[in-house]
Amino acid sequence: MTRAYQLDAHFKNGLVWFRRDLRTGDNAALYYALRHCERVWCAFVFDTTILQPLINWAHRRNAHAGKVQDARIEFILASVEELDRSLEEGGGALIVLHGDPVDAIPKLAAQLPVDAVFTNHDYEPSAIERDETVADRLRADGRRLLTFKDQVIFERDELLNGQRKPFAVFTPYKNAWLKQLTPFDLKPYPVERYSQSLARPPRTLDHAWPTLAKMGFAPGKLAETELQAGMSGAQARLEDFLTRIDSYAERRDLPAARGTSHLSVHLRFGTVSIRTLARLAHEMSLRPGGQGAATWLSELIWRDFYFMILAHHPHIAKRESFKREFDALRWETGKDADALFAAWCDGRTGYPLVDAAMLQLNRTGFMHNRLRMVTASFLVKDLGIDWRRGERYFEEKLNDFDFSANNGGWQWAASTGCDAQPWFRIFNPVTQSEKFDSQGLFIKRFLPELGKVPAKWIHAPWQADPDDLEDWGVVLGKDYPHPVVEHAKARQQTLARYGVLRSR
Repeated sequence: MTRAYQLDAHFKNGLVWFRRDLRTGDNAALYYALRHCERVWCAFVFDTTILQPLINWAHRRNAHAGKVQDARIEFILASVEELDRSLEEGGGALIVLHGDPVDAIPKLAAQLPVDAVFTNHDYEPSAIERDETVADRLRADGRRLLTFKDQVIFERDELLNGQRKPFAVFTPYKNAWLKQLTPFDLKPYPVERYSQSLARPPRTLDHAWPTLAKMGFAPGKLAETELQAGMSGAQARLEDFLTRIDSYAERRDLPAARGTSHLSVHLRFGTVSIRTLARLAHEMSLRPGGQGAATWLSELIWRDFYFMILAHHPHIAKRESFKREFDALRWETGKDADALFAAWCDGRTGYPLVDAAMLQLNRTGFMHNRLRMVTASFLVKDLGIDWRRGERYFEEKLNDFDFSANNGGWQWAASTGCDAQPWFRIFNPVTQSEKFDSQGLFIKRFLPELGKVPAKWIHAPWQADPDDLEDWGVVLGKDYPHPVVEHAKARQQTLARYGVLRSR
């Protein structure tokens, strides 16, 4: 659906169903509802079909765990609270429910009652199936579900190649994206102009908010992160990043530096509009010295690209390879592989950059993009473990988890995806460490036991003299692990693994 979408009806009552768009400003569904309804209520559902797997994952890892700590749920709750305050300023309020939206939304629509439910597109197959079910139930009651493009600039069929087929390589897609872009594509929706249609929930409606405890979660995890929730958090992050954007191209690959935007979690939950970010990036990229902004814009286009890939190739949502022939790869399995996977998850591989990155993920829910590539490559091409296991682990841990980008990144690293690195390209974790954390500053932040190891040896401490290591407070196998694999041998095994498949 394009930005030129015209709604040909007006309604007495409407309901806006917030999901991945936790903001009042520049929100397509909210804009159309306010323009086309006399009265508009707003709702958010803490989706039990999403929350329960998070609880189950945590309990599988710790059978004795009580209520689960998850920074994402705390982030959403805090963002929803700010969204409610913003709606109240305009004369409305937010109805917050806990349940399966397939049941909750049609029931709420009948209770209010409303003529139509307005929401923004969601592109994952399970979400599309959910929305189709909600639409069917609403239709059975004489109501409509209206959805709008909001979380991307171009979606599905809006950008096709010369043969009217979807792109499978990023650079041609990016060039077409930039060529097709117009100021209108980046224009914000003027929600504030129509806020007089906002309505507070009727007193007869029981809409007590669910607490973290009621949902099976405990507070505390958000405080361990640097996340600032809500629209105000997104604005603060953006303002901070704009002071550093000129150096983005040079510093974005350095995990010890504050070189990236840290806006991905806000894009994931929609506390900031993609149009706002893309407009700023595009405008600044056209100025003298705008290489940092141009590089950032390219990263935002990657996000659109992966959404488009998912829309045209939904089989990847079934954990199948984009290039299906790679599903025949034979991965390492059994107890030894499980032990290696556990070492990778826990940051005990003996490769400092890999371990520091995994510890960062486990403690904060964040991982630097360069390190996502390094750790993914290590799991797949050094340990020979199926990329799907790593993909699921990131899904469990990442604050900014988004299926399309996470799947795209893992399949890129595994050489099974669209526009992926060649299967014979294998990151050397030591040289990656030397290149992107040359002084070991990031490593020492998360591996303080290596704090006295000089930069020359910190990337591969097993190469240092044991007596020197002991002087620096490190005994391998005691204070820090021996390497779980030898990279040179692992590389040959990976070449053989992929080579057999590619020679068929």
